[in-house]
Amino acid sequence: MDIWRIIISLVSAYLFGSIPFGFILVKAFKGIDLRSHGSGRTGGTNAGRAAGFTAGALTGILDFLKGSLSVWLAMFLVPNAPWLYVAAGLLAIGGHNYSIHLLERDPDGTIHLRGGAGGAPALGAAFAMFNWTLPIILPIAMIILLVIGYASITTLSIAVLSIIIFSIRYVINGEPWQYIIFGIGALLMLLWALRPNIARLLKGNERVVGLRAWIKERKK
Repeated sequence: MDIWRIIISLVSAYLFGSIPFGFILVKAFKGIDLRSHGSGRTGGTNAGRAAGFTAGALTGILDFLKGSLSVWLAMFLVPNAPWLYVAAGLLAIGGHNYSIHLLERDPDGTIHLRGGAGGAPALGAAFAMFNWTLPIILPIAMIILLVIGYASITTLSIAVLSIIIFSIRYVINGEPWQYIIFGIGALLMLLWALRPNIARLLKGNERVVGLRAWIKERKK
């Protein structure tokens, strides 16, 4: 393998992932700094809350493509290297969650990198590894969002379903087992990013959406 192609693949994956589309779109649509609105994250869910459906949908699509393009570039530059594709997908999630473009410095000098939770780029990377993940995961995730009503659970379901799909493909078709590692790594990264949401879930005060939110409003 050409070491420079590997390095280009990995660096590009992080840089693709770090493009803060939600921040850019909400700024363009509403003139709002998305980091100071709602959850403070730059993903599609918070972008939709801040600037409406169009901004949220565009953010989700572009964040999805960040994950796909990161893996596709690695596949183009270095064929037959599943570990590299896994690393590229995880780096795209890492760039999304910790964007170099959203660097902040506290008064005490502490540096923070802001971003999203990683669901959309995780789905995009999984799609690049196996195209059928999108038509399988997306409808299930939407049902979870509508019925269970928690965006955080929906986001985590993307990684969980990826693990299941890649495990089945490994057992049945002998597809790369390394993709299972991608699913596990993505799940751990999403869990870490969603710590505040998980804490609220455990306390029973996480924000609900979908049918549960509608039923709650009807009861009022």
